[in-house]
Amino acid sequence: MRVTQKWLRSIPMREDEREEETTAELLMAVARRLRRGFAAALEDYAVTPSQARALRTVVEEPGIRLSVLAERLGIAPRSATEVVDALEARGLVAREPDPADRRAMRVTATGEGLRLQRLVHESRHRELDGFADGLTVRDRAELDRILRLLLTGR
Repeated sequence: MRVTQKWLRSIPMREDEREEETTAELLMAVARRLRRGFAAALEDYAVTPSQARALRTVVEEPGIRLSVLAERLGIAPRSATEVVDALEARGLVAREPDPADRRAMRVTATGEGLRLQRLVHESRHRELDGFADGLTVRDRAELDRILRLLLTGR
């Protein structure tokens, strides 16, 4: 068996073995837990997290060029092509030539893609609401405020 950081992190620790967790470690743990929950929710729709992100971006930016999609997702153009291939095979997106540049392709969501994006969006919100169930409205507002501060640096 190959020992990786991912494998090591997956080993549950006893409470007495845990070191004091820093804010950064807590934030990363929360992010990992949310990602796992979101990924599990996506399984119901047979869509991967990368496909869901790509579909959301295509819905938000109809007619987006493949190169721009790759940039928005922070992935290589070849990877964007593979993700779009998978979405297109399921009838969730369609490619069309860019009228301004015949060599480029634009991607748009189909009716089924729009429907699935709406379902995935609702599912992610349900997952987040379940995750944050233990927070009061005031706690959640304070958490949102603090997270925005961290993101903007102000």
